[in-house]
Amino acid sequence: MITVEHLSKHFEDLKRGRVYALKDVSFDVQPGEIFGLLGPNGAGKTTALRILSTVLKPSEGEVVVSGFNVVTHPTEVRQNIGFMSGNTGIYDRMTGWELVQYFGRLYGLPEDLLQHRLHEVFDTLQMNDVRDVLGSKMSTGMKQKVSIARTIIHDPPVLIFDEPTSGLDVLVARALLEAINSLRTQGKSIIFSTHIMREVEKLCDRIAIIHKGQILAMGTREELAEEHQQPDMEELFFDLIKEFETKQKELNQKV
Repeated sequence: MITVEHLSKHFEDLKRGRVYALKDVSFDVQPGEIFGLLGPNGAGKTTALRILSTVLKPSEGEVVVSGFNVVTHPTEVRQNIGFMSGNTGIYDRMTGWELVQYFGRLYGLPEDLLQHRLHEVFDTLQMNDVRDVLGSKMSTGMKQKVSIARTIIHDPPVLIFDEPTSGLDVLVARALLEAINSLRTQGKSIIFSTHIMREVEKLCDRIAIIHKGQILAMGTREELAEEHQQPDMEELFFDLIKEFETKQKELNQKV
């Protein structure tokens, strides 16, 4: 459902010249799979996801989502994705029901289908307790549930989560991860971006470790552990980054 081939994104800086936010990134995500992008802040995760969601255009490479190229068919791509970040952006003067309904109409759902989806989503996510609560009165957990609901109201085959647990307490974060995990059983292709090790270990089928715009390693937890002879995911993560930084330093010295 998602194919990323040799994706690069660069910007021109007056002092540094050409700066790469992403460099030759390739991966794919299959239906019913949660694919983790694991990397520190500034690794390029959000840039990649913004390209996938048509907010940014790639400098090089090709990205195809649900059969549509993000550059040549951006409207079709947007219809086939749901995007959620850590920024809930809930409207204070709308109830949970009104806000999700509003987004459904933005996606052009026919009214009869929209009403069916509203009941289905609110039941599935156990959200009927926030149905008539104004955004200004919602707890953080309630806002996150509404954010998920508006992300999936149009039943997209592809879902993108960019640091969705940022700033959440442990109970709310756990509930959010459980909700995302349940979407996998519906056959969705899911990208989950985070810098939190435990989240990818618990949730993701495959993981790409990304740092300074480049993918350092990719595979299942078992494949990564075997390839790098390091069963501890956290140690593996730090080892790869340290190795990358050492190589970069050596290259800079040669130059």
